[in-house]
Amino acid sequence: MNDKISLAHGDGGELAHRLIQDVFVKAFGHNEQAKFDSALLVLHSNRIAVTTDSFTINPLFYPGGDIGKLAIAGTVNDLAVSGATPKYLTAGFIIEEGFSMSDLKKIVDSMAGEAKKAGVSIVTGDTKVVERGNADGIFINTTGIGLIDDEMSLDPNKMQVGDSIIIGGTIGDHGVAILSARGELGIQTNVKSDCSILNHMIDDVLRTVKSVRIMRDPTRGGLATTLVEICDDFNVTMELYETALPIRQEVEGVCDLLGYEAFYLANEGKVIFIVGQEEEEKVLSILRQHEIGKEASVIGKVVGKDKGRLYLKTPLGTTRRLDRLSGILLPRIC
Repeated sequence: MNDKISLAHGDGGELAHRLIQDVFVKAFGHNEQAKFDSALLVLHSNRIAVTTDSFTINPLFYPGGDIGKLAIAGTVNDLAVSGATPKYLTAGFIIEEGFSMSDLKKIVDSMAGEAKKAGVSIVTGDTKVVERGNADGIFINTTGIGLIDDEMSLDPNKMQVGDSIIIGGTIGDHGVAILSARGELGIQTNVKSDCSILNHMIDDVLRTVKSVRIMRDPTRGGLATTLVEICDDFNVTMELYETALPIRQEVEGVCDLLGYEAFYLANEGKVIFIVGQEEEEKVLSILRQHEIGKEASVIGKVVGKDKGRLYLKTPLGTTRRLDRLSGILLPRIC
C-alpha cells in the first residue's frame, strides 16, 4: 500500500478497497453488517440515546492522546453522561490527499483500542479523500448509540437547594496539553491531556447512587461554560468555591502566565455530577476508586432555583458572576 493517501484512495476502486480492508477492517473488525449499506442492529431497550460529534483537533497527536482516542472517548462520554450504556459507534473520515498512511494507521489503531476499553463496537463508517489543501490532515465524525435502562431516572428538574456539585478530577489539563503541544507561545509543560473514557466509572456511580440529578462532561468552554448552560437550561443558581477547584500546579502556572482561567479550559476526561448532598461522600468514594477519578472533589452547591446564574466564591469571600466566554480561547481543541 502507498505510504501517502492519494485521491485514488477515495474513488471507490481498488485502492479504496485496499484502504478499507487493510486499515479500517483490520483495526475495527469485520462482521455480517459490513455486507450491507447500513449496520443492522438489534436493540434490546425501549429507550436509546444517540449522539454525534466531529473532531478536528490540532495537533493530531498530543501528550496523552490523539484524534482517534479523542473521537472514541468524546462520543462514549457523551452517551455515558446521558445515563446510557454505550454500545455502537459509527466513524466517518475526511482525509486530505498526501496524509501519511502510517499516521492514519496509528489513529485507527488508537480508535480500536479505545473502543475495546469502552466495550463498544464500531459498526459502520465512511471514508472520503479531498484534494490537498482542502482539509487539515484528517477530520473524524462519529455517531454513538447507547441503551438506557428502564429504571434510569436522571431528572435535572429535581435539582434542589443544597445539592452538591462534584467534578471527577483536575480541570484544564486537556487545554494546557494542547497549548503546549502546539508550541505557538513557547510554553512547555509536562501536562498530559486527561482524554479518557468515563463510562465504566459513571456506571459504578449510577448503580449505587440514587440522587444523581444530571451529569455533563465539560469539554469545550470548560467547567464554567458547562455549568452556566445547566443553570440557564434549568433555572437554578449555583455557587462554585474557587479554593475547592482541583487544578494542577503546572496548569495554574500557565493560566497565570497567559491570563487564562482554568475553569474555562477544555477537558476530555472529566465528568460533572449534581447529586443530593446526602450522597456526596458516596459519590466521591466511588470515583476515587478509579485512577481517572482519584482527585474528585466537591466544588460547589446549588444555592437557588430561580434566576439561572453561576457564581464563583473567591478566596477573599467575595463572589463574581461567571458567564459564557464571548471570544475564542483555544480554537481546534477537539
